[in-house]
Amino acid sequence: MTDTGTTTRVLIAADKFKGSLTAAQVARHVAAGLRAARPALDVASLPVADGGDGTVDAAVAGGFSAREAEVTGPLGLPVTARFALRGDTAVIEMAEASGLRLLPPFTFAPMTATTYGTGELIAAALDAGARTVVLGVGGSATTDGGAGMLTALGARLYDAEGDPLPHGGGPLRELARADFSGLDPRLKDTAFVLASDVDNPLTGPAGAAAVYGPQKGADPMDVEALDAALTTYARVLGETLGAPAAAAAKAPGAGAAGGIGYGALVGLGATFRPGIEVLLEVLGFEAALAAADLVITGEGSLDAQTLHGKAPAGVAAAARAAGKPVVAVCGRLAIEEAALHAAGIEAAYALTDLEPDPAVCIAQAAPLLERAARRLAEERL
Repeated sequence: MTDTGTTTRVLIAADKFKGSLTAAQVARHVAAGLRAARPALDVASLPVADGGDGTVDAAVAGGFSAREAEVTGPLGLPVTARFALRGDTAVIEMAEASGLRLLPPFTFAPMTATTYGTGELIAAALDAGARTVVLGVGGSATTDGGAGMLTALGARLYDAEGDPLPHGGGPLRELARADFSGLDPRLKDTAFVLASDVDNPLTGPAGAAAVYGPQKGADPMDVEALDAALTTYARVLGETLGAPAAAAAKAPGAGAAGGIGYGALVGLGATFRPGIEVLLEVLGFEAALAAADLVITGEGSLDAQTLHGKAPAGVAAAARAAGKPVVAVCGRLAIEEAALHAAGIEAAYALTDLEPDPAVCIAQAAPLLERAARRLAEERL
């Protein structure tokens, strides 16, 4: 940018660098690098997320209060999970209660992992006064269609003998009857938003089990069994709740996070929206953007997935609509320059440009990011 005699205002709206830095830490180190080159620079930070890991951190950095609750983890053991609260709006990250990161190293439970703790976390938010709940989904250890979540909130699922089903997606193949009469009555007075960066249906070749099951330790036989179980689940819930519940299995987002999207759509009456779109709205991005001359976004890896609903793409789209230029910082850049420009990002500054060894980039992300930001400032501000 050329010097016009006025102070350039920069807004840092980046996601986490997974495995290295939280979104708030990314903002802090980018700001430090910018100011090392341009000490008088006016810098504002608004850490962002797309509904997956880091969503609660971003909400807290954006002014929400952090709350804690002891809930049931994906393996049935107690874990301490956080959610974010501001007024009567709660931001819940299902990975806090039901995420892969809660599993011991090299341990998976594709057939039995449960979202029960996510339901308990929702109940804790309702206890705290929430009447609007943003449910960010992603990074799950589960493929149970949200059955555990709904059970924690009062639903009952039975097999043909009338016995309650065990936790997990696998047992859903034995589902014969569902009873939703005991659902927490507060759910009816609460607005739920399903915030996700994926739009997969519940079942089939593009469904929760087929696409994401292998990431959670499911082998081909497990995938086949889980898909059949989720098909049974959708059929029984359709019989219980009506045709819209059956149709919701094909709705965008139903297959998100092991099918918890489906449970949220049919059991919570949730509205599906792209995660980054929801979070930008909740965090007040529009007002912050209006005051900025340049936006810096980014995440650990700028790649093909980034362009399909990830945080940097959402930030860039909103900034472009407002006529504001966008540049990015990242650990590695794995998309062509033309695709980057098509997404509304003028340039990207990658840590691998400074250090080619990815392991060193992860270990030394903070100082490398400051160097990248300083270079950005020298070239762009």
